[in-house]
Amino acid sequence: MIKVTIDDITIQVPEGTTILQAARMIDEQFGATIAPPAMCYYSKLKTTGGYCRTCIVNVEKGSEKDPRPMPKPVASCRTNVMDGMVVRNNTSPEVLEARAGVVEFLLINHPLDCPICDQAGECDLQNLAYENGKEGTRYEFRRREFAPIDIGPYVKLNMNRCILCYRCVKVCEQITPGRVHGVINRGDHSEISTYIENSIENDFSGNVIDVCPVGALTDRTFRFKSRVWYTNPVDANRECEKCCGKVRLWMKGEDVLRVTGRLNRWGETEEFICNTCRFEKKKTADWNIEGPTRISHHSVISQNHYELRKLQLGLRKQIHELDGTKPDLGEGALNPNNEGQVSSKQIKSEGSSHYD
Repeated sequence: MIKVTIDDITIQVPEGTTILQAARMIDEQFGATIAPPAMCYYSKLKTTGGYCRTCIVNVEKGSEKDPRPMPKPVASCRTNVMDGMVVRNNTSPEVLEARAGVVEFLLINHPLDCPICDQAGECDLQNLAYENGKEGTRYEFRRREFAPIDIGPYVKLNMNRCILCYRCVKVCEQITPGRVHGVINRGDHSEISTYIENSIENDFSGNVIDVCPVGALTDRTFRFKSRVWYTNPVDANRECEKCCGKVRLWMKGEDVLRVTGRLNRWGETEEFICNTCRFEKKKTADWNIEGPTRISHHSVISQNHYELRKLQLGLRKQIHELDGTKPDLGEGALNPNNEGQVSSKQIKSEGSSHYD
């Protein structure tokens, strides 16, 4: 085990751990929020990371043996920790300024499609721009544009939104029987495309939707049906011969609008699911419902969950009133016994992810 300090928090990690992984360990163990954002790194996929540069950090001290600082910010997803290393992320103004510049580059060609994009409300680029970006842009030239192409009946490709994170390419390389798409051309002409207009139709191809951090790859069966914050995410499972069968159902009333893999707090799929579960099982009778998905309070997806919570509190209050006792509903904006304004500390978000 080796010792590393990130934003004044020290932790011991196994040798070979990257700075990003160590920062995530600190967040999980200490409840901190120091992990850098990552748009291309995906822990379930090999050789990811090093493309988007949003996870850059400042290494203030290389190690106990060599305490010299690294001369420039490094990508935390590709840099292993060394014993005695000291890293600055949120506590470094230089890193925050550099990251804002990276975000500006990512948004150079990204269109303002949020009002019509199905990824709105759960888009990593939206969160990144809000938390680390700047209000304006210095880019004055024409944005790049790509002609639409058809890559199959289930997945819709909008190349204008792509940030070339390579996640979808890694998925098809590592968990599907044969990859038929990739990155063609070079420089600002690079684009995700299929080979000779092939269609992406293998059993696990739908996972490219889950790993895409923006709205470049979306579910054709869900397009324009509903905003994500009008749906209720529910965890469910079924016996499946191809995959684990553990999914997240996005429901509106009794209707299943879409099926996705279950995402963790870092926005990564816990387990990849097959196309049968994703696209063909759209009835509640097909699933064993486990219960509502736990959603972080800061996310717009939690809107309907607040309504459920209010209903539960209201019923509990009625029961206690019948018993002649005053209900103890705790603190917060949902407590009917609270008087006056609710402080910002009571409603402060506990994390930067959609999912707890």
